[in-house]
Amino acid sequence: MSKDNLKFLEKKLNYYFKNKSLLEKALTHSSFANENKMKSYESNERLEYLGDAVLGLVIGEYFYKNFPEDNEGSLTKMRAESVNEKVLFFISKKLDLGEYIKFGKGEIKSGGRNRKSTSADALEALFGAIYLDSNFENIKKIILNLFQEFLEKDSYKLFNIDFKTKFQEEAQKSGKKAEYKLVKEEGPDNDKIFFTELYLDDVLLGRGKGKTKKESQQEAAKDAFKRSGKIV
Repeated sequence: MSKDNLKFLEKKLNYYFKNKSLLEKALTHSSFANENKMKSYESNERLEYLGDAVLGLVIGEYFYKNFPEDNEGSLTKMRAESVNEKVLFFISKKLDLGEYIKFGKGEIKSGGRNRKSTSADALEALFGAIYLDSNFENIKKIILNLFQEFLEKDSYKLFNIDFKTKFQEEAQKSGKKAEYKLVKEEGPDNDKIFFTELYLDDVLLGRGKGKTKKESQQEAAKDAFKRSGKIV
């Protein structure tokens, strides 16, 4: 990944690094470091550790200040659900972060570029890098902007719904049969996109796509609920 291409990522973040080596390190997966005989500390793992702490503090402080009547248990749950792997992966996809990460050849072949945990870890490493490159107030502003839709009370609940299970429960209540049909696949084996349609007693109710068959089914169920107006 050239330095010129990294400018696109900086533009999406609305932050431009003074120390470009921090940005490059945040995007260096351990597999790339290993294959290129680099030291272990030259990968993004240490930055991920720091970014995880920074993210937890920013989100924790936000909930503490904005929900003064919630107890410790409630605040802890909101923070945990708002920064889990699923949310981090969702945000990393909006940034196209996977396209900027440097992987080893073996990791690419095994589908590492599409692995949720890898993108989530890189996002945390990116937060750690920005914190070191600037200050707490800058990274706080960036994080709150990226996580905005997850910061309203209970907003994380909708994002973390298992739509497929919920749809199956609704279908059973009505005595109807839910069926997922894989309609097509696109892309090479290590970067496939699956397209699924959801039917209820042969009536098309939703469509979805995803990096895995399971993800495309979840999206189809989510689409069905949105169309029905039961979940918005």
